[in-house]
Amino acid sequence: MTSDSTVSGDNADPFLNEPTSRDEAPQFVLPLVVRIERDAPPARTDALETAARAVLTILSDERAVGDGEWAQVMRDWQDARIRKVVRRARGAEWRRAEALPGITVTGKSAEVRVFPPVPLDGWPKDLARLQVSGTDLDDPEPPSDADPTAPVLWLNPDLDMSAGKTMAQTGHGAQLAWWELSDEERTAWREAGFPLSVRTAAPARWAELTAGGLPLVKDAGFTEIAPGSATVVAEHPALGRA
Repeated sequence: MTSDSTVSGDNADPFLNEPTSRDEAPQFVLPLVVRIERDAPPARTDALETAARAVLTILSDERAVGDGEWAQVMRDWQDARIRKVVRRARGAEWRRAEALPGITVTGKSAEVRVFPPVPLDGWPKDLARLQVSGTDLDDPEPPSDADPTAPVLWLNPDLDMSAGKTMAQTGHGAQLAWWELSDEERTAWREAGFPLSVRTAAPARWAELTAGGLPLVKDAGFTEIAPGSATVVAEHPALGRA
């Protein structure tokens, strides 16, 4: 599922589809592939959390920073609109995806592989052929309460998004939180293994969160939901609590 935003720090809202100078830059997309086998699909919440950790993992990987082999394309991607596309794979499709340069992040039941950004029209064929739409999952039982000492990515209770769309949105939320942290705070989060939870906020809590000055994702509205829809609030202990 495609999701689009721009880098936080533009004068315009970083997630609305408003023309900015970033639209003039070459456009890239961050591919994520979730493994969904017919007989053993991952739990929805675990897939959402694993996708968010996958985004954080590639942002902090030594190949993606400084003079690393992925560093230039990561910079190019973040200088334009921040696009993420979630596709699904199983069996031989997953094995072909794993053979491409990237990082596989494993949750309790989910596996998500994240790849360095690619041009919008330059996908590797083994990724381009994978399905995008219709990626949906269920939780076999309700998730437990979020750990109050760890970051939480809160979902808008008024939106109905597919699992693929929501995975992209939680990735955006994690990325916004990462940008807001100091180097020391990023190091501590990474060394702890990027603990985080994804939960749907209660309506009253959502109102508090969106008014609390925390990182807020607003979708460009290309798929599933209306432009400007607030989708995720990133609550990190280092950034305070709403």
